[in-house]
Amino acid sequence: MPNIRHSISIDALPESIQPLVATGHGLAQWWGQDIMEDPATGTVEIGFFNRATVYRLQPVRDSQPGKVEWLCQSGEEWKGTRLWFEWARNDGRTQLRFTHADWQAETEYFISCTTVWGELMFRLKATAEGKQPGPLFSTTGMAY
Repeated sequence: MPNIRHSISIDALPESIQPLVATGHGLAQWWGQDIMEDPATGTVEIGFFNRATVYRLQPVRDSQPGKVEWLCQSGEEWKGTRLWFEWARNDGRTQLRFTHADWQAETEYFISCTTVWGELMFRLKATAEGKQPGPLFSTTGMAY
């Protein structure tokens, strides 16, 4: 199964990265503006383009320290895929490795998601480093 992978060095402590990738509030700071989170389950829904597309993410509770994992529960091509964020200190910085795993095929949508995840990694980095780029996706479109 194909996977999307990225690695980025962040000038921030791991403690500042974890909440950005583990909660709906954190994801809303760099990924998408339209986020709903169920506090009881931790499930997050991210809406795109006036909710024409909604991805539902279920946190995987048995994640190890230094790792956050989400199971994608919706989306034609996203359903059944997993998002992994893993980090470790390296020479005074934090190395973040991201994987969007278990795609069924390398479709055109898979390829476009590879590009979008690259942009999202730079927004996550900027947010963790104290800058405020805001989410890539507004409620109605992209923040460009």
